[in-house]
Amino acid sequence: MFYTPGFMALLLLKTGEPAGFGITVELLMLASAASIVGGLYIATQSTDEGADHSSKIGTWCGSLVLELLAMVPLLAAIPGLFHELAHSRLLHAIEPASATVDISLGASELLPMVAILPFMLYQLSGFGTLHYIVSKPVNWVINIGILSLIVASYVANREAAYGLEKRLVAILVVLMVFIVFYGVLKLKQMQTTYDEQCPPKAMKQSA
Repeated sequence: MFYTPGFMALLLLKTGEPAGFGITVELLMLASAASIVGGLYIATQSTDEGADHSSKIGTWCGSLVLELLAMVPLLAAIPGLFHELAHSRLLHAIEPASATVDISLGASELLPMVAILPFMLYQLSGFGTLHYIVSKPVNWVINIGILSLIVASYVANREAAYGLEKRLVAILVVLMVFIVFYGVLKLKQMQTTYDEQCPPKAMKQSA
């Protein structure tokens, strides 16, 4: 899921397109790498006797990484990627008179960005891991900030303001890194408190 858009973008770059890609490729590579890291967290989940506090929260930490460092960059990159694919000189015919791509998608070009809406619903409805580590008002502020930065960066990409796009995306990524760092530590603290109040029972020895 995460690598397919990245490979598509790299193939276009190899052919000299697109000229205004901004940091779309970097976002896709971040999403791909973060998905691997999230998988590593999930793979370390352990509830066996003697498991420490860190190994008990592997799935939670992996989910947090996937949601914020994989899905958010992917959602930020896909609209720009589709825009560049739609106007690719390699994939579409060129009008001889204007030397521009002969294509007119209109408002339908915004369809890939609609994917952000179910993600927001997922987060704000309390399904996201972020819901368990911050208060409800903070959760709303963070997710509205994510939405605003993604929309603003896409507008900057469409306006060819690539310097502004890079700054907006950099703010988005740094914010996600900070939240993940805080979230992992918070989850470990919560697990430690839980184990202190409800010590795990020792496994029964077989006869």
